[in-house]
Amino acid sequence: MFNRRNFLSKSLLASLSIGVVGCQSETTNHEELPTSQNVSKQSSTPNKPISIATWTHGKEANEVAMKILLEKGKAIDAVEQGVRIVEADPKGTSVGIGGTPDRDGHVTLDACIMDEKGNAGAVCFLEGIKHPISVARKIMDETPHVMLAGEGALQFALENGFEKENLLTDFSDKAWNKWLKKKKYSPKVNSENHDTISQIAIDLEGNISGSCTTSGLGYKMRGRVGDSPIIGASLFVDNEVGAACATGLGEVVMKTLGSFLIVELMRNGATPEEACKEAVMRIIKKYDWKELQVGYLAVNKAGEYGAYAVQKGFNYAVHVDGENKLINAPYFYKNPKEEN
Repeated sequence: MFNRRNFLSKSLLASLSIGVVGCQSETTNHEELPTSQNVSKQSSTPNKPISIATWTHGKEANEVAMKILLEKGKAIDAVEQGVRIVEADPKGTSVGIGGTPDRDGHVTLDACIMDEKGNAGAVCFLEGIKHPISVARKIMDETPHVMLAGEGALQFALENGFEKENLLTDFSDKAWNKWLKKKKYSPKVNSENHDTISQIAIDLEGNISGSCTTSGLGYKMRGRVGDSPIIGASLFVDNEVGAACATGLGEVVMKTLGSFLIVELMRNGATPEEACKEAVMRIIKKYDWKELQVGYLAVNKAGEYGAYAVQKGFNYAVHVDGENKLINAPYFYKNPKEEN
């Protein structure tokens, strides 16, 4: 009899054993945080409610989300309100107000949201609106569309009561003017304060939703849109299976549709971490990955969670069983320079 779990396990091992010249696999983690290796255990009792989000600012998002979840709120409300707290923080340079501008000095925002029914909303190339996640939510709830872009997205936001404001803070403006002196574009690996926040939650009813919001790569070309507003790339939810989300260089996430891939791998028996690892390996095998970072995060229907990254440095926050903790994701490559 065909066993999908055994088949998948063998497929994963086979894919990981394909020679990647010059690569060094490494799952040793940094600092004193726990790792996601074997962090979730098989259980007949689902872990719920649970909130999980990327990077250190994920802890703040989790606190907001968990309060909603414990009050019998819906997962979709939890993931919207959770990331809004990060969008509203002017000290962050990767999301919402204070986001790093494009090379012409404009802060442009991307976001998407997806609920347990498969409904989705997204905005891209949106300027002047602090909470793109809520614009995406309104697109999902009140229009027949999934994504609005640029001037159209702004017009929709203004018509629905969102206020336009200047999102370029003094700090980000000064950094941009400093960048202008050389105009060198070189995205840094693991610049934590310059990356997406993605969040997934399971509510007390066992329903799953997710969100993603970002100001994108700093000093990007005018009009550049990454993976963050694209369903199946930055975020995918299937209420029968689980959900996955991404952070990092959007171009390679778009080319591999990592979040959709992870959910399909979990559908076929992979654990969240196994699925995230395979999605990373698709990037490793196809692209020049040594100077980029991508991290994936996933939760299955039982509330088991896991993550995996291309490089050292990706961490994420998990709020479950009364504890909101930060965890280092296992990763594929350790830079030889770190050993010197």
